[in-house]
Amino acid sequence: MSKTVLLRPGCVDDVETIHAALLKLGTHIGAHQEITSTPDDLRRYGFGENPAFSTLIAEVGGEFAGLCLHFPIFSTWMGRPGVYVQDLYVEDRFRGLRIGEKLLRRVVRECRAAGGVYLRLSVDTDNETAKAFYEKLGIGWSSYEQVRKIVGDAFFAFADALEEEQ
Repeated sequence: MSKTVLLRPGCVDDVETIHAALLKLGTHIGAHQEITSTPDDLRRYGFGENPAFSTLIAEVGGEFAGLCLHFPIFSTWMGRPGVYVQDLYVEDRFRGLRIGEKLLRRVVRECRAAGGVYLRLSVDTDNETAKAFYEKLGIGWSSYEQVRKIVGDAFFAFADALEEEQ
């Protein structure tokens, strides 16, 4: 097996592979039941007229080896753009080739070329391997932030309540 890692932008033809990788990632962290996206969702929102995200694909010997799904963000405090990494995945058989690091470094370089100055990501609370990986790369834990979210019916009820008040 060739050890050369090729990085390339994801394209619409990669949607099934991207979705399969996300399902594997969800299973790996014990949250597969949380994944409700479909390949059609990824196709529509990632490769349509107004893409909500970009994907960088890693290949080794022409085989899918991993991905980094990311999108631009902005810090009002820094007054500069950055990049948010939503998903980083490397196939088990390709671990040890520094694919995750290569994917992250490429995404950061692209962000910097667009004027960006920071990277942000979240790590599953119980994923000690990922925490150690990010720490090793110098991507530290933010002691002053905590991720919050509202989804599903609660999201729609919140949106509707705001509309009614106006």
